[in-house]
Amino acid sequence: MLTIAATPIGNLQDASPRLCAALQAADIIAAEDTRKTRQLLRLLEITTGARLVALHDHNEQRKAAELAALALESEVVLVSDAGMPTVADPGFRVVAAAVAHDVAVTVIPGPSAALAALAISGIATDRFAFEGFLPRKQGALRKRLAELASDSRTLVFFESPKRVLATITEFARVFGGDRRAAVCRELTKMYEQVVRGPLRELADNLPDELRGEVVLVVAGADAAADPQTVLEQVLARVAAGERLKDAAREAAKEFGVPARELYEMGLQAERR
Repeated sequence: MLTIAATPIGNLQDASPRLCAALQAADIIAAEDTRKTRQLLRLLEITTGARLVALHDHNEQRKAAELAALALESEVVLVSDAGMPTVADPGFRVVAAAVAHDVAVTVIPGPSAALAALAISGIATDRFAFEGFLPRKQGALRKRLAELASDSRTLVFFESPKRVLATITEFARVFGGDRRAAVCRELTKMYEQVVRGPLRELADNLPDELRGEVVLVVAGADAAADPQTVLEQVLARVAAGERLKDAAREAAKEFGVPARELYEMGLQAERR
């Protein structure tokens, strides 16, 4: 059996009992970074006799068939440093090799930075595209963004904390400054932070450099938030003590719904 196992992206309490049991029972653990996986095993207090095998971007093509063959007779668990293997991390070639050799493959679902950011962003989740890391070279970056500019799906990106401001600025230039976005930092960790707003506003207010793991979520072209859904958030803020006018104004900035419309809807809701 080949088991694809998601590991915590920051909070150890997100490690499921099934993950811990699989790691403990494994014969082989294929890990993106064996040092980090050993640390995870230690922190989770897991004792295992499994052999740890390094599987990373530079050796996956060579190791894929070997691990698939081992999984015919052994329990092989594949993990990345954090989150779901194969999603912007090594593992796809191993799964493909296992499928080609009729090896049983199963998955232990769990933490995913991309899905966590999408869920917390406040941006539409019904249709989305995970774009991973963008090209570093300016020409390739602008070409890719031009291709995505008319995409109506919510877009999810990974980005280096050192490049977030430059990337958001480029988003604003190509997608338009009014497009809504969320900068999600250190999800599930002590200093978790989500900054939401139009791209232009984010570009003007973000620091030159952030710290920690960052996921960027950008609304699709012409994607507008449902006013009724936004109203619920406005009313929750009012219930917490905020003035309706202020709550409507802040929600309008965050979700791109006219403040006057939210204010009028809020007045009607209060009269009921």
